[in-house]
Amino acid sequence: MDLTVNGKTAFAATGGRPFDPARPTVIFIHGAGMDRTVWQLQTRYFAHHGMSVLAVDLPGHGKSEGPFLDSVPAMAAWIADLVQAAGLKNAHLVGHSMGALIALETAASHPNQVASIALCGVATEMPVHPELLEAAQKGDHLGYDLVTSWGFGRDAHLGGHTSPGLWMTGGGLKVLEQAPAGALGNDLAACNVYKAALDQAAKVGCPALFVLGARDMMTPAKSGKALAAVIEGAKVAELACGHMMMTEAPDATLDALRDFYRGLNAKEAA
Repeated sequence: MDLTVNGKTAFAATGGRPFDPARPTVIFIHGAGMDRTVWQLQTRYFAHHGMSVLAVDLPGHGKSEGPFLDSVPAMAAWIADLVQAAGLKNAHLVGHSMGALIALETAASHPNQVASIALCGVATEMPVHPELLEAAQKGDHLGYDLVTSWGFGRDAHLGGHTSPGLWMTGGGLKVLEQAPAGALGNDLAACNVYKAALDQAAKVGCPALFVLGARDMMTPAKSGKALAAVIEGAKVAELACGHMMMTEAPDATLDALRDFYRGLNAKEAA
């Protein structure tokens, strides 16, 4: 569906069901150079199990109108504006990698609009290797290759897709290749300079879940756990996968999110 955020068209997938702002809503935020399609399993499940879903394309990505936003705080402010544009009082935020930093920043800077956060593949800092950053900013295909190689765990490189006949790393590479020119370079630069995660985590007062990959080479689980320790009551789910847990371990990622929301619902009913 199309939304208008700050006068620009923003696109969000709704998981195959009409969006209903009266239901609890989960907003899914993709990582660097990617788009809403990385959340296909998770969005469809929640949309068909009592929640509304908005899997967004960030500005300049996917079907959303540009220009790109060049910093994590600017992207977080955009998410807060999107919550309002969708007619929501607040929303549950799920973010992956750069999207996790955006969700964290939104919860710290716009607390009244965030019901909870679930951060997938996140770390206290996300420095980008100079060769990767240079390639991405030049539009060199090497940038896509490096993100794909480092982003997927070893098992994913050997196969193991839950749907027979589909290629995990090939699919991940195609998402990056289809992104608008400059998207990956813009996003990696924003991650590289963002150093406020620990400080902002200390301000988070909503429920928080960390979904971490035990074999993650881009955002090591040890660093994610250090960030989780700053948020009182934060839960951690460590999965046997690399950085791309939504694709490498889609069922386990879904289970972690589902259990988290069930726990929140149980607390509200008590």
